[in-house]
Amino acid sequence: MESIASKNIRNIGIFAHVDAGKTTTTEQILFRSGRIRSLGSVDAGTAQTDFLEVERSRGISVRAAATRFNWQGATINLVDTPGHVDFLSEVERSLRVMDGAVLILSAVEGVQAQTEIIWHALRERNIPTIIYVNKMDRIGADPLGTIKQIRRLLSPQAAPVQAPIGVEDSFSGQVGMLDDAAGDFGEAQTYLQLLEETVAEQDESLLLHYLDSGTLPKAELNQMLAPLTQSGELFPILFGASNRGIGIEPLMQAMVGLLPPPAVVEDGPVSGVVFRIERDPVMGRIAYVRLYSGVIRNRDSVRNETQQIEEKVTQIRKIDGQKAEDVGLLAAGDIAAVCGWNQARIGDIVGCGDYVPGETRLAVPLLTVQVRWGNEAEYPAVVAALQELADEDPLLDLQWLQEQRELHLKVMGPIQIEVLTHVLHNRYGLKADFGEPSVIYKETPAQAGEGFIAYTMPKPCWAILRFHIEPGERGSGITFSSVVRSERLLDRYQNEVARSVPEALQQGLFGWEVTDLKVTLVEGEHHVWHTHPLDFAVATPMGIMDGLSRIGVKLLEPMLSFRISVPEETGGKLMNELILMRGEFDTPVVRQERMELEGTLPVATSLDFPARFGSLTKGRGALATFFAGYRECPPDVKAERVRRGVNPLDQSKYILSVRKALAGS
Repeated sequence: MESIASKNIRNIGIFAHVDAGKTTTTEQILFRSGRIRSLGSVDAGTAQTDFLEVERSRGISVRAAATRFNWQGATINLVDTPGHVDFLSEVERSLRVMDGAVLILSAVEGVQAQTEIIWHALRERNIPTIIYVNKMDRIGADPLGTIKQIRRLLSPQAAPVQAPIGVEDSFSGQVGMLDDAAGDFGEAQTYLQLLEETVAEQDESLLLHYLDSGTLPKAELNQMLAPLTQSGELFPILFGASNRGIGIEPLMQAMVGLLPPPAVVEDGPVSGVVFRIERDPVMGRIAYVRLYSGVIRNRDSVRNETQQIEEKVTQIRKIDGQKAEDVGLLAAGDIAAVCGWNQARIGDIVGCGDYVPGETRLAVPLLTVQVRWGNEAEYPAVVAALQELADEDPLLDLQWLQEQRELHLKVMGPIQIEVLTHVLHNRYGLKADFGEPSVIYKETPAQAGEGFIAYTMPKPCWAILRFHIEPGERGSGITFSSVVRSERLLDRYQNEVARSVPEALQQGLFGWEVTDLKVTLVEGEHHVWHTHPLDFAVATPMGIMDGLSRIGVKLLEPMLSFRISVPEETGGKLMNELILMRGEFDTPVVRQERMELEGTLPVATSLDFPARFGSLTKGRGALATFFAGYRECPPDVKAERVRRGVNPLDQSKYILSVRKALAGS
C-alpha cells in the first residue's frame, strides 16, 4: 500500500568523480528551489553541504551530506556524496537508501575512474539513474564525444533527452527533445535520433513503427520516458553548466518527473536502517535513518535489531545542510535524523530487517596505519576520539592493542589519512600523526590437514576438538561445518566452537587474517562434570592454530585491476614501470596516437604509482584502478605482522592469559 505522501517523496543521491561539479550542482538546486537565499561556492569554501572544516579548506566533499528541498509539489531528500576514491565507503552507505540517482560527468573529462565504480554499483542495485553532463561551458567540452563514451563504457541504453545549444563559450542552454522548438536546431536531429533508437529498442511495436517511418510519435516517446527510466531500461542524459546555473531547473524537473517515488509498506512493522552518524554539540549522537515500513514518533522506544537493544527517540529532525527542524515523526519512505539513540552505529537495522535492502560492498580498505600521539597524556582521548570516528565509519576497523599501547586503523588512501588528521585536530583538539601506510595481506591454508586440541589441564576444564582444514576457492571467505553428533558434543558447545572459529582466524601464522578455507569439526568431546561452557572458546583457537602450523599457510596480497590511456610516445617507458611493479597486462591497443593498456598490479608495489604516473606521462595520461581481490604472493614476498595477545600455539601461556581475561570480565 502506498500513501499519497510517499508518492510525493524522492530519495535521490548525487554521485560523481571528484571535481565533476557535484557540490556546485547541489548548491544551485537548493538556491533555485528557494531552500537557500544566496549561492555558496566550493572554491570559496562556502558551500552549504560542505560543512566540515576540511571540506571547505580542501574544496572536496568527504562526507555524504543530506539535504532536502521542495519542487513542483514533491519533497526531495538529496544526498550529496563524496567523489574521491578514499571516501568510497560514504558512497556505499548512501547507495543503500536511495531510490534514484543523478550521476554527474564533466563534458571535458567524460567518464572517469570513479564514475565507472559508482556506475557498476548503481547497476548492481538497479537504481534508476539520470546522467547530467556538466561543465558544457568549459574549453574542450565535447557533448557528442561524451555521449559516445557513456554508451561505450557505461551503457548503450543511455540516451540524450536534451540537445545542448552551443558549446564552450557559446553554450547558452539546452532544448528538450520533446519540445516543439527542438526541430529548429541543426544538431538536435542527431540527439533525437539517438533517443528514438534507444527507446524503440525497448518495445517491439515501437521498433516496427520506427523502422517503417524512421521516427517515433512525440506523444508516445514522452509517455515512455518515465517508465523506462524507472525500470532501469533507459538512462536519460541532460546537459548543463552548474557554475552558471544553466540546466539546473530542467534537471530538477527530470528528478521529479523521471525518478521513482519510494516503495513503502505503510501499515507494516517499523523497518529501517541507520546509514549515517553525526555528532551534535547539544543533542549528542544523531542517527540518519531511512524508513521502509511503519512510523517512528518522538518519545517512541525503538528496537535496534542489530545490537539487540531498545532506545528511546528524543527528537526527529529534518535536516537541510546545517539547518534542522523538529518534525516529531518519520514515516515510511522518508529520511530523517533521529536523536537519542546513543548506541546507534552505521548499518544498524531498526525495528525489523524485513524491508531493508542488502548492502553493496565497494570500499575495501587495503592499507593499515598506526596512529601516534605527541603527548602521552592525550592517549586516552585519542583512543576515545578514534572509537567515535570508527562508529561513524565502521571500515576504519579500529584495533586497539591495550598491552602494547598501539592503535591501528584500516584506510583507503593518503587523502583519508589527511582528513583524519584534520578531524582529530578540529573536532577534538588533538594532535596525532599516522605512520607510513602498509598493505593488508591475508593468509590461506597451503594444503588440507588436521588440527587437534585436548584441553584437559589445569582442571577444571575439558574440551577435545579435531578440525579438518582445507583451502577454499579464492574469495570464498570462511566456511564452517560440523559432522559431530550432538550426543558426543552438545549443540550449545558446538555453537560456541562455530562462534569462535572466525575469531580464531583473525590472526594466522604471520599475524594476518586467514581466509578462503573450509573448517570442519570432525571430532569433539565434552565431560559431564569438568566441562565449562567457555572451555570451547578457549580450545578452538588452539585447535585451529595447531592445524595451521602443521599444514602451513600461503600469503595473499591485494591486487588492483587498471586501465591506462597514455600518449603513444610514453607507452614503452610505462610498460617497463609496470613490469618492475610485477604488473601483468594484455597487448596494448593504439587508438588515435594514444596507447590503452589493461591489466593487474599488486597494491604493495604500486602505492606511489598514481603520484608518479603524472610525471611519467607529462600530465597527459589517464589512470583508472579498481580493487580486484586477493591472490597468492610470489614465494619471495615475506610479510609479517606483530601478533596481538598471546599466540595459541604457546598453549600453557595462552591458557593462563585467557583464563585471567575471562576471570576479569
